[in-house]
Amino acid sequence: MTVHQPPQTVRANGIDICYEIFGNDNAEPLLLIMGLGAQMIHWDDAFCEQLAARGFRVIRFDNRDIGKSSHLTGGKRLTPFELLKLRLFRIPVAATYKLIDMAKDTVGLMDALGINSAHLVGASMGGMIAQEVALSFPHRVRSLTSIMSTTGNPRVPPPTREAAAMLMAPPPRSKEEFMVRFGQTWKVLRAGHFPEEEALDVGRAERVFARGLNPAGVGRQLRAVLASGSRKERLRGVKIPTLVIHGTVDPLVRPEGGKDTAESIPGAKLLMIEGMGHALPMRFWPEIIGAIDKHAHGAAAQAA
Repeated sequence: MTVHQPPQTVRANGIDICYEIFGNDNAEPLLLIMGLGAQMIHWDDAFCEQLAARGFRVIRFDNRDIGKSSHLTGGKRLTPFELLKLRLFRIPVAATYKLIDMAKDTVGLMDALGINSAHLVGASMGGMIAQEVALSFPHRVRSLTSIMSTTGNPRVPPPTREAAAMLMAPPPRSKEEFMVRFGQTWKVLRAGHFPEEEALDVGRAERVFARGLNPAGVGRQLRAVLASGSRKERLRGVKIPTLVIHGTVDPLVRPEGGKDTAESIPGAKLLMIEGMGHALPMRFWPEIIGAIDKHAHGAAAQAA
C-alpha cells in the first residue's frame, strides 16, 4: 500500500501551490510537472502510485493559474494574428509571466518541502518547465525526463490543424459544453483508438471541473510558452542525465520536438513510443514508468 498524503497548499515563489505526495518520505524525490492547462490530476493517481512503488517520493502539483494553485490576472486571449506575427516575423507575444517564472515556482515548492534536489519529470509544457529548471537551477536536478515536449525551436513542425484548432477554441460556457469538449480534446490528443481511456473520460472531466476551471489562466500559460523563445542553444550546456520520451503520432508537439530535445542535450537518451499521441494512456504505462524508474535510479546510483 502506497503512503499517500492528501493535497495541501504551500506558499512558494510568492504564490500558493497545491501539491500532493505519494510514497515514503525517505524515497528518491521525484517531481511531476504537468502541461498546458492541465491540472496535477492529469498525472493519474495510479500512475503516481506505480512510480511510488518503484521507490520514489512522488510529488505532483498544480502549476500557477490552474487547479487549486494561485490564479493570476492580466493578459488577453491569444489571437491567430499574434501567432502569425510570431511565426512569420518573429514578433514576440506579450506575456504576464514566462516559463522561467514557472521554473521558479517549481524550485520554490522544493524549498518549501525541504528538498535540495529532485528527479524532474515534465510532460509537454511541464517538460519545458523542467528543462528551464535544469538550465537555470542545475544543482537542484538529479535527473531530467522530458515527455512529449520540445526545445522551443521554431523549426520544429507546428501542431496538426486539428490539434491547433483545439488549442485556439474559445473556452466552454457551461459544464455540459466542458464535458463534451473534454472527451473531444483527448480523442484528438490520443491520436488513436483507446476505448479503455474513453470509458474513464467522464469521471476525469467531472473531477477536473469540480477542482475549478480557469480559461484565462490557460491563456496566460500559452503566452508564457510562446514568449519564452527557444532553449535549443542553451540546452547544449545541460550536464544532467536526461531521458526524452515522445509518441510517434503526437499531433500537438510533433515527434520532431522530442527528437530535437534529445539531439540538443548532450548524452540524452531518446525513447520513441510507437502509437502514442499527446497523452499518457494506461497501455503505455509499463514502458513509460519502467523507463523513468531505470533512468532516475540509474542517475541516483551514478551520483552516489
